[in-house]
Amino acid sequence: MTAPGTNTDAVLSRFSLNQETVKQWSLPELAEGCRKAGVTRVGLWRAPVQEYGVERAARLVREAGLTVTSLCRGGFLTATDPGARAAALDDNRAAIDEAAALATSTLVLVSGGLPAGDRDLRGARERIADALHELAPYARERGVRLAVEPLHPMFASDRCVVSTLGQALDLAERFPVEEVGVVVDAYHVWWDDTVAERIQRAGAAGPDGGRIAAFQVADWVTPLPAGVLLGRGQLGDGSADLRGLRELVDASGYAGPIEVEIFNEGLWAREGAEVLAEVVDRYAVHVL
Repeated sequence: MTAPGTNTDAVLSRFSLNQETVKQWSLPELAEGCRKAGVTRVGLWRAPVQEYGVERAARLVREAGLTVTSLCRGGFLTATDPGARAAALDDNRAAIDEAAALATSTLVLVSGGLPAGDRDLRGARERIADALHELAPYARERGVRLAVEPLHPMFASDRCVVSTLGQALDLAERFPVEEVGVVVDAYHVWWDDTVAERIQRAGAAGPDGGRIAAFQVADWVTPLPAGVLLGRGQLGDGSADLRGLRELVDASGYAGPIEVEIFNEGLWAREGAEVLAEVVDRYAVHVL
């Protein structure tokens, strides 16, 4: 538990709870659990929001006094088939509209992997850039910034050909800073010995962290589970220097939310309020 005498308001001043960390909670349960814990920021995911109803979800979080720090996810923009590409662009426009309805300025993009039989990583990244050219003006008109998230290289084939913060910045820097930014996710970038320079580069793009649209934390634990997607560890259980990354991001000028996003079946099997309390305690010890 958080040490006696700890200022809870100070601990929670930038804390955001990503919905997937307590996936066992419904949206109303998430809103009520956050209210009881004093949490005022949440990151949401499209599937449960769509299931609940976008406008209804927007009203729920608004009436609960919650700020939506990000919506996940858009992206999957690497298709070579014209029909698949058009469908992906339409889905991303819908995601932008959903983000605007939820009053969040950040739509996280997981860019997409290689199409079947394709081995051209550079070509896939160029298709992402082409899609961003179409989507960025649409997003800007609605007050939403597209946030390119690099994923660990183990996901390059099927989920995200953008594997480093440098590659994400190479894409984002083709656009105005208010249109396209990047996500710094500790789980995906902790291993990269160039990440300090890349975070500094992102911050140099302007005030308030420049290109950094979101900062997320989860720990890296091994051995990874089968399927690896659900291998994110509880804060402090693994190898990632979470505080060190937070300090780098802060030094860049970013002073926005710190979103805890943990996909972990062990956490999902537990009672949600217990998980949230543990996450806040771990956040205070290992991130702040």
